Amino acid sequence: MTRAFVKEAEERGTLDELPDRPVSPHPNLVTPEGLAQIESQLARWHDEHAAALAGGDRTEIAQTRREFRYWTARRASAKLAPAQERHDIIRFGSTVTIRRADGREQSWRLVGEDEADPAHGTLPYVAPLANALMGKGIGESVSVGTEAVEIIAIA
Repeated sequence: MTRAFVKEAEERGTLDELPDRPVSPHPNLVTPEGLAQIESQLARWHDEHAAALAGGDRTEIAQTRREFRYWTARRASAKLAPAQERHDIIRFGSTVTIRRADGREQSWRLVGEDEADPAHGTLPYVAPLANALMGKGIGESVSVGTEAVEIIAIA
């Protein structure tokens, strides 16, 4: 790329726009906590964008604009899932405890994609493990990779 092309692109403003963050093709199901997190992120990026505009840093303006667009789209598409009233089968929002063949027990809450953090006990409902668990009950086994795990609790 020649310097002349870069200068022309800068003058047109095309370097100020970053491509949008990819948005999942799955329904944007959220728990009440997930909706609150989306709204918090939206407020955060609104404030950071205002600060970036005041500072005049074009790169920061582009980054905050992109994040604000992403969280605006996620808020617009969010579908609040009803609270769990029954805990007989695994559904979106359930907290599930499994026992692996080696005796280890692990628990996750099945949540929306933006809310998920497996290291902190939340798993996106579209993850393969979550898909395998959906609709199952206590005492049932599901295959996870090359092993079978038993569902021992649903909350």
